This record gives sequence, C-alpha cells and structure tokens, in this order.
Amino acid sequence: MTGLLPPLPAECVLDTNTVLALWLFEDPTIAGLRVGVEAGVLKPLCIDATLEELRRVLAYPRFQLSPERQQQIAGSYRARCRGIAIVDGDAGSLPICRDPDDQKFLELAAAAGAPLLISRDKALLRLARHRLLRDRLRILRPEAVEQALRQQAAIG
Repeated sequence: MTGLLPPLPAECVLDTNTVLALWLFEDPTIAGLRVGVEAGVLKPLCIDATLEELRRVLAYPRFQLSPERQQQIAGSYRARCRGIAIVDGDAGSLPICRDPDDQKFLELAAAAGAPLLISRDKALLRLARHRLLRDRLRILRPEAVEQALRQQAAIG
C-alpha cells in the first residue's frame, strides 16, 4: 500500500480474530494498533454477541488458557470497548456475509454508525467494496490500520 491513507475514525469494530491477534498472540506486526486502542485513539465498539464469541473462542482447548487468563484477556478488551445495544432495524440494509458468524460485526458497525471494521477475515474483506457498504463502512486489515496510525502520528 502506498501513499497516505485517509484519517482513521475513532470508533471502530474489531472482529474476534483481530482481538486475539492483539490481546492473546500480541502480534508484533500490529502492536501499534493495540497501543492506539489503549491510548483511546481507536475506540472499539462491542455488543453482547461479540463479547460472547470472544469468551467462547478463548476457551478453545487448543489455546490452553486457564479460566483466569481467559477472563483477564476478555476483561482487558471489554474495558476498552463501548458497549451498545442493537435494536432490530438499527443496522439498515446490509449485505449478507458468507460466514454467518461474521454478520454480527457488520450489524454492530452499521447500527453504531462506526465507519471502520478491522479484520483479516476474507469473507468480511470481500464485502469492503459492496455497494451497500461503500459509502458508510471501511473494512481494513489490521496492518493497514497500523500503517494509517503511523502516518497520522508522523503528520500530527
């Protein structure tokens, strides 16, 4: 990616895999994204369904996390989120994601008016240019957001 990216909005939606990359795996390639969240430059939004998915995924046996560690990760992320309630119809017209488990992230972003969804998920990324989202929601990989944060810091 070359050139300057448009300024990032503060409110955003992080999908579960992005949260895991930041809080569980502490992916160094996107460490600045977590710093941005912790500093309040980015303000993640959540709903009960996204937090429940995070708790469920953290309990997967392959991660071998103690219940205390699971609670610590989920709690650390939750403390940085603004919870919202979605009322039927809040999301407006949305495309249907190929992965039904990812639809909640689109619905959250649309209902909250969040202009940014951060994900590495191919099904979500494919929707980035969909006509129903084009003018109201950017879907970006965490690496692109990391780059934009660096650019904003260099300019600001």
